[in-house]
Amino acid sequence: MRYLPLTPDDRVQMLGEIGVDSIDALFVDVPAAARREGFVDLPHVAGELEVERELAGLAARNVAAGSVPFFCGAGAYRHHVPASVDHLIQRSEFLTSYTPYQPEIAQGTLQVLFEFQTQVAALTGMEVANASLYDGSTACAEAVMMAKRVTKRNRAVLSGGVHPHYVRTTQTLAHAEGMEVDALTAAVDAEDAVIAAIDAGTACVVVQTPNVFGTATDVTKIAAAAQAAGALLIVVTTEAVSFGLLKSPGEMGADIVVAEGQSIGNALNFGGPYVGLFACREKLVRQAPGRLCGETVDADGRRGFVLTLSTREQHIRRDKATSNICTNSGLCALAFSIHMSLLGEVGLRRLAALNHQTARQLKTALEGVPGVEILTPRFFNEFAVKLGKPAADVVEALAAKGVLGGVPYSRLDPGAGLDDVLLVAATETVTEGDIAAFKAALTEVMA
Repeated sequence: MRYLPLTPDDRVQMLGEIGVDSIDALFVDVPAAARREGFVDLPHVAGELEVERELAGLAARNVAAGSVPFFCGAGAYRHHVPASVDHLIQRSEFLTSYTPYQPEIAQGTLQVLFEFQTQVAALTGMEVANASLYDGSTACAEAVMMAKRVTKRNRAVLSGGVHPHYVRTTQTLAHAEGMEVDALTAAVDAEDAVIAAIDAGTACVVVQTPNVFGTATDVTKIAAAAQAAGALLIVVTTEAVSFGLLKSPGEMGADIVVAEGQSIGNALNFGGPYVGLFACREKLVRQAPGRLCGETVDADGRRGFVLTLSTREQHIRRDKATSNICTNSGLCALAFSIHMSLLGEVGLRRLAALNHQTARQLKTALEGVPGVEILTPRFFNEFAVKLGKPAADVVEALAAKGVLGGVPYSRLDPGAGLDDVLLVAATETVTEGDIAAFKAALTEVMA
């Protein structure tokens, strides 16, 4: 049966009820630069078998992360996920359950989210955490909006080390809220520039550590400068495993911490779904976005769990809500929590140390390649290198030799003028043989 849901008359009637002249009028708030003119370059009609064959052919052109030496990071990292994680999250009571609005029949789901929050608070060094957001970038944007509500100020300063995708996500939401975003120039080490940009009108300062170039920074001085000016410090982390080795953001004075939790329990998955971590000081909790699970007792005094302080648009008028994100990444949060439980504190610290050790071995190897300059002064498991030639071309040449050699910075921020900068990451999945293959291939490409 052909799928023809609406006739032309149906469309005219619907547009008339809405009060607009055309479908295009529904997209007036979308910037012209974000609209596509004309059709997508795809066949208009194809049978199911033809579509399957076409997509299979396209998929076969990909090089899977686990099939060759792999050094890509830039916000999404390849780690080993124990088989038990996927086995447990596929149990029907986890895989099919969704919104825990009725606590009397959702105690298992609520307890998992409560334990997840406890783990995130411990990792980040904060007093309270929510039950997750979509991903790290939306968590960052929500934190900036939260700072606006708390401080009653309208300007956010974003460090030049914040991942460009996080910057653009924040700018998108800030534009809708009428908030000014001062995104500083991309910098491998941005501490001094951030402090200089803080003024009396600053609502928040957003810094990332390790930043997009891999630089690990003690943000204590930035925290002091921000808070002296009455602003909040928001710390972003895209590599959650780094919490196992580096000083926590809470110890460094952060007011809000946001992170991408994909590294723990969640595979790359071609870019998603991921899990946004969000934690803050307890005094700020009533302005925190998303769900929050709390512990209580029932009428008989038995331990129980409920949703609490959830002033989202589903619970309150939209214009009064702290957030219009109406869900959380429950299954990905569960995978995160299971993996963390399997690791424990000792296991996470060992995993983090192994990541750092492997990255140091990679740095030593790449320092021996003529024409390669290491840019990152202090790093966890990722660093930036300057190649003296377009990094995108180098990556393509490396791929032809069977090595996925990192992410060109220009792919994240095309207009930054850093076309010769390559971001390389080394996790526990990288072997000495992988590093040797990378060095040999890069030596040939750079010759």
